[in-house]
Amino acid sequence: MKKSNYVNVKEMNFDQLFKQISPAEICDNVFTLVGKNFVITAGKEDHYNSMTCSGGGLGLLFRKPTTWCTLRSDRYTLEIIQKKQKYTLSYFPNEYKEQILFLGSKSGRDSEKMKEVELTRVQTPSGDMSFKEARLIIECKLTAITTANPNDFCTQEAKDYLNEAYKEASDYRKHVFGEVTHVWVKK
Repeated sequence: MKKSNYVNVKEMNFDQLFKQISPAEICDNVFTLVGKNFVITAGKEDHYNSMTCSGGGLGLLFRKPTTWCTLRSDRYTLEIIQKKQKYTLSYFPNEYKEQILFLGSKSGRDSEKMKEVELTRVQTPSGDMSFKEARLIIECKLTAITTANPNDFCTQEAKDYLNEAYKEASDYRKHVFGEVTHVWVKK
């Protein structure tokens, strides 16, 4: 939505802003969708956290529409995903890039960033959290969290990346897989 509608968005409820579609109706190019103005959020209205995410994908796993993303093992949002077993992926228009970057600038474990962010929280019909300014929301049920072993990769580039990432235990990358349960797009 344009900035001129920003105030109106804050006053609208979820059903006024979004319509549900099937995962097959997502028409974005996955290579431009992932890693750009993309936030992962876990928790419920009384306690939730969001972070930026720069890697992941969409596809089929076990015959189900599935998302996957890569998160550092020390991320607070990952803790909440493990506990709640559900999360949302929210994609935003470019005009919200500054706020998206803010969500990646500090941990919600040590700050009140969810109260400081200028995005407007919204609860999905399932009770999970996202933002009214999002243009696409994908709600997921946790399927698996795995840790990649550098020896499982075939290219030197991938092995080098993982070996660099795994120098410190807190830097380990976890691969989070989630079955898509709902998809909403901005009306």
